[in-house]
Amino acid sequence: MRRAEAGLALAATLHCLSGCAIGEVVGMALGTLLGWSNGATIAVSIVLAFAFGYGLTIRSLVAGGMPLPAAARIALASDTLSIAVMELVDNLFMVVVPGAMDAGIGEVRFWLALLGSLVLAGIVALPVNAWLIRRGGGHSLVHRNHAGHH
Repeated sequence: MRRAEAGLALAATLHCLSGCAIGEVVGMALGTLLGWSNGATIAVSIVLAFAFGYGLTIRSLVAGGMPLPAAARIALASDTLSIAVMELVDNLFMVVVPGAMDAGIGEVRFWLALLGSLVLAGIVALPVNAWLIRRGGGHSLVHRNHAGHH
């Protein structure tokens, strides 16, 4: 992979990870604070991760002058697979780490597990984003449609 592609893949991964992290933290914290079941907590976390992930891309494209419907189409095309991979990995991690889903929001175990889940999700998503970019998809769509996005 060329250096430019590797840089774009890393930037795309960090961008998607930012949105996923916001959604995951808010969803996991809400579910934990409100005593929701693991399933409900994970479902809300996933919905919020996609919402924030898409939202970050849409916001920057619209700020660059792109109409909202076009920005939404680009966000869906560029971010869906990356966010899906991250959500699969980080929620699986939270489920398989003993006690992670049962830890309270004030417990270090909760935050360490969540941090670990997000780091692992980013590591797994990086080659996915690189593959998408090599194929002309992923965040290369964002860059083709909005120079200077990152």
